[in-house]
Amino acid sequence: MKLLTQPILVMDTSTELMSVALQHGEQVLRWDGPGGAQSSAHLIPAIQGLMAQAGLAFADLGCIAFGQGPGSFTGLRTACSVAQGLGFAAGVPLVPVDTLMTVAEAARAAHAPGAQRWRVWALLDARMDEVYACAFDHDPLGGWQASSEALLIRPEALAAPMHEAGPVDALCGNAFAAYGERLPLPNLPRLPALPTAQAMLALVPELLKRGLAVPPEQAMPRYVRNKVAQTTAEREAHKRATQTA
Repeated sequence: MKLLTQPILVMDTSTELMSVALQHGEQVLRWDGPGGAQSSAHLIPAIQGLMAQAGLAFADLGCIAFGQGPGSFTGLRTACSVAQGLGFAAGVPLVPVDTLMTVAEAARAAHAPGAQRWRVWALLDARMDEVYACAFDHDPLGGWQASSEALLIRPEALAAPMHEAGPVDALCGNAFAAYGERLPLPNLPRLPALPTAQAMLALVPELLKRGLAVPPEQAMPRYVRNKVAQTTAEREAHKRATQTA
């Protein structure tokens, strides 16, 4: 596939880490920095810096991959809109990458690179007393496959879907500091991991083989959570219910 032999630009701004990478042949250039609210100010300069360092124009790229989500609403919108703008301008397809799958790949690369099969739950802190969660199964021949749906759920409530999904080798992500004691499966390894651009680069070839590149106009964030905050009326209703309980 031609796209696999051309330079690839990847970016993720879904968490507190903003991670960008450019692969050009055997060369991989990376930039990591603070994400969150700072992503919109630093993402484009970081990308321009990597492209200039590699001596490439955006039209030289085979594809642009971005962290699709779930994750920070602002971060997801930032990565998607920047990827779309660059894709439209350069005539380059986009590859939306599941953020939780990227977390799973980052953990695998760091902790089990030689495992023949590896099953994990990827967990990201979703704030508001919830986590984003999904189970993944890695096969060295077929790559990653989700073995559960992506969930937005309170930590304690993960017990049922974790039981239904079956045995796994580890939990991975960034939810342990905030919710560690409330998460099920306390005896499993808990591996800190974030969705890095390096992990995304490892995922993109398989996603391209699966035909998951899309035109820029079809690229969309994947929020999972439909709302970031309650309305004033909802907060007042919750307050009244709490007072009368």
